[in-house]
Amino acid sequence: MATVGTPFRPHRVAVLALDGLLPFELGIPQRIFRRARDAEGRHLYDVLTCSVRPPGPVATDADFDLLVAHGPEALATADTVVVPASYELGPVHEEGRLTPELAAALAHIRPGTRLVAICTGGYVLAAAGYLDGRPATTHWASAEHFQRLFPKVRVDADVLFVDDGDVLTSAGVAAGIDLCLHLLRRDHGTAVANEVARHTVVPPYRDGGQAQYIQRPLPQPQQAGTAAARAWALGRLHEPIQLRDMAERESMSVRTFTRRFREEAGISPGQWLTRQRVERARYLLESSDLSIDRIARDAGFGTAQSMRQHLQTVLGVTPTAYRRTFRTGGADGADTAA
Repeated sequence: MATVGTPFRPHRVAVLALDGLLPFELGIPQRIFRRARDAEGRHLYDVLTCSVRPPGPVATDADFDLLVAHGPEALATADTVVVPASYELGPVHEEGRLTPELAAALAHIRPGTRLVAICTGGYVLAAAGYLDGRPATTHWASAEHFQRLFPKVRVDADVLFVDDGDVLTSAGVAAGIDLCLHLLRRDHGTAVANEVARHTVVPPYRDGGQAQYIQRPLPQPQQAGTAAARAWALGRLHEPIQLRDMAERESMSVRTFTRRFREEAGISPGQWLTRQRVERARYLLESSDLSIDRIARDAGFGTAQSMRQHLQTVLGVTPTAYRRTFRTGGADGADTAA
């Protein structure tokens, strides 16, 4: 946020268009970031697309080319650089090394610029050395190859995205939407991200990871799912919820329910409940004048101390610090667990 007396300047996002790119992925940053506005209606992000060459056509994996108006010099003006996937990475994908042209383009990026890769765009960041010693993800179908090619990277193939501070990576294709919405939440809070998600007609937060999208044998027709139990739990986050309570909603044993839940959501029921409660707490911290103690109870954490521990683990900040950053106005509320 701009301080008093500081001219407003939107955060600049440069999207690097590489030959063989997927048009869908290229459009994700434009769609998500350009929708984000502040209370005065100003765009919070300035998004531009650039090429590794002077302005001109860039081939896609579809039956059309794109005319890109900016060359690699635009990368030097970016606060965030996004690298979508490409099917023509050549030596990057085959040998783990940058082409001279791509290396020259990336050299324009200023130190401290936030780097984001969508899907196999992570190959570019890895080949440039940005992911050495860091956690990262990519499309589940490429994860094993990615790990062999870049052994210094700590690959997690189970998640939709990885946030490692100034370097972020996403799983395949639509996971780029999840990652961009996550950046909106991180930069400007849940309310902004939710508003963009509503306009884009996508969920503001998807449960689980890539595990739920990997092809497996179809379940038997008579097998039930766990969606009803999740819906039941969401309406009772403020109450104590036991695993057996959720299993009973689906008339399953705890063991069967837990296995089925993991298959569908990609995480355990306990992890899912904690995540939903954290999201509920974030929303209340941003949008209400409730005290920290009250929010802890309403979100199902029971005590402010418990909520503080969970927010510190998930978000790296205390409830007071989170509210101070993202509160849109009103009283701060007493934080007994600051």
